[in-house]
Amino acid sequence: MTMTRDEVVSVLGPVDDTMIAEIVATSASVEELREAWAWLHGDEALMGEGRPLPGARVAALIEVLEPDDDEE
Repeated sequence: MTMTRDEVVSVLGPVDDTMIAEIVATSASVEELREAWAWLHGDEALMGEGRPLPGARVAALIEVLEPDDDEE
């Protein structure tokens, strides 16, 4: 099921419409978005739990959520 704008905002907080569109375009679930957020903000803890590396949709979400290195 495709995520809604409200679901994206419930996980990420206020984000711009472009990012919401990119996230929805991944066809990921809200659970996958939560997992991507967790990997970005505490991946060492997740690896310590022995969790498998992110799947393809979670990895795509991480790529969307990760800030560009050249943006300052």
